[in-house]
Amino acid sequence: MSHSPQPVISATGLFTPAERISNEELVASFNEYVALHNRENADAIAAGEMPELTESSVEFIEKASGIGSRFVVDKAGILDPAHMAPRIAERGNDELSILAEIAVAAAKDALARAGRDARDVDAVLCAASNMQRAYPAMAVEIQDALGIDGFGFDMNVACSSATFGIQTAADYIRAGHAKSVLVVNPEICSGHLNWRDRDSHFIFGDVATATLVEDKEIAPAGHWDILGTKLKTVFSNNIRNNFGFLNRGHGGIDQSGPKSDKLFVQEGRKVFKEVVPMVANMIVEQMELLGLAGGDMRRLWLHQANTNMNRLIAQRVLGHEASADESPTVLDTYGNTSSAGSIIAFHLNHEDMVAGDTGLICSFGAGYSAGTVFVRRT
Repeated sequence: MSHSPQPVISATGLFTPAERISNEELVASFNEYVALHNRENADAIAAGEMPELTESSVEFIEKASGIGSRFVVDKAGILDPAHMAPRIAERGNDELSILAEIAVAAAKDALARAGRDARDVDAVLCAASNMQRAYPAMAVEIQDALGIDGFGFDMNVACSSATFGIQTAADYIRAGHAKSVLVVNPEICSGHLNWRDRDSHFIFGDVATATLVEDKEIAPAGHWDILGTKLKTVFSNNIRNNFGFLNRGHGGIDQSGPKSDKLFVQEGRKVFKEVVPMVANMIVEQMELLGLAGGDMRRLWLHQANTNMNRLIAQRVLGHEASADESPTVLDTYGNTSSAGSIIAFHLNHEDMVAGDTGLICSFGAGYSAGTVFVRRT
């Protein structure tokens, strides 16, 4: 009897940068920048030609997002009021790029946890919000660094890149095109965040995650069956980043102003109002198709962007206010790490789950894009 491939999650991996920025440190730096800007532009502000910048505060950040701190690849550059961006030295073409470096670290962690040799992996999908370059693909560089004989490609679905990558990997396994696929999410979000914008300067952190998706036949004990996945996109300008290779064709690249559209920009209130019902409805509809009810869900690993969004989504899915155990958060320590957020939540909060426990990995963000991966512990 021929084997029908069944995709499962064998393991996940995590790389966390060594440096961390607290809200207190971030606010002190931002407010120093504000004071400097207002002092240098006092005449223009007095004449009404330029708005006066407003200080940030720890209370504002925590109320707006639930974020307490974030890990970054370069703390000094971000906290320098005269620079306010990470300083990342350019590497030669013969050196491993920084995005590949952190992805490889997360991938090695996932492989070790699954007891899998990189030579047994067939493909690498690099799924993240911002790629370091156009080509060669980051995935191919990561594949080469790991010593994988197969194929790799990049994919960008912003904050939902990881769940889109997991479904893509699962589809390859179902079709018989691969038995073992690494989905890596290197996110150096500090590079595309506008640290001079009061409304968003606190949002993002840096990290890398990896998910090993394999055929159940070769998966280690204690793996996670994938019960079902669903992807959805709806076009919206409410989260946008216009940085790209065509910028030089229409007047250069301006990253100096607090509202530069060549960096991350969003209409936060509109995003909240539109994304919460979209995602909640998507999850509930998928649960009905899978024959699941709120009481069947042991844990939700939701996208880590905003605690208030997660509270409302979890309440709709579970039918009651979720406990920290039912819907764990990593926002307080990692901040928003785009596509990696729900994978970090899963990675750090699954060891206590037992065979038969059902959970949901869910992402949502720019696009709009949303992805669900329902899993059950074996």
